[in-house]
Amino acid sequence: MALRPDAFYDHARTAADAELRLPLARMTGWDISPFDPEGLRVAPLRPPVLPEPPRHGEDPADCGACRARDEGIWLDDRWRLSRIGGVGVPLALMLHPRDHFDLADLPDELAAELGVLTTHIARHVQALPHIARAHVQRIGDGGAHLHIWFFARPEGQSQMYGSWLVVWDDLLPEYPADVAEADAALVADALVASYGGLRPSAGAQPQV
Repeated sequence: MALRPDAFYDHARTAADAELRLPLARMTGWDISPFDPEGLRVAPLRPPVLPEPPRHGEDPADCGACRARDEGIWLDDRWRLSRIGGVGVPLALMLHPRDHFDLADLPDELAAELGVLTTHIARHVQALPHIARAHVQRIGDGGAHLHIWFFARPEGQSQMYGSWLVVWDDLLPEYPADVAEADAALVADALVASYGGLRPSAGAQPQV
């Protein structure tokens, strides 16, 4: 059984200093880290907050992703794909089920579709010129409506390998929107050809 919230906090405090700061992560010493470890320090560890605050869209009636169920660069009867604007990487896409589900309550049929669809999207992102890899990520702490991220890693940027890519994305200047929009259209067209569905728009959609 997992530790209770108070027990987990007490356990974490055993590694913290008098200011409740944990040591720097091993990842900050990797050569792909965007931060120089000298002068970097961890924020003080905060005690647990219980009950946890609700996520955005816990109630489908208030869910922005549900309100945007007909928006995206690609749609089929059960899924939609959007381009996320204002990012630093060459392309960021987000996949939602059109109906209100989170990952753990996806019906098996939709879960199976998610696996196949994720593979198709990643394949088409990686086929873009000057894109080396498609990073795929799901977290779920901010929004209750399932959303899967696809980040395009730029070719040759070895500092942006691996799990630090999303941090580099936040540090980089905004990528040219016209280039990203054209690449998103290529992914959407390829998805129509390989998986089905349709492409109603090639524009960026707001993150929800």
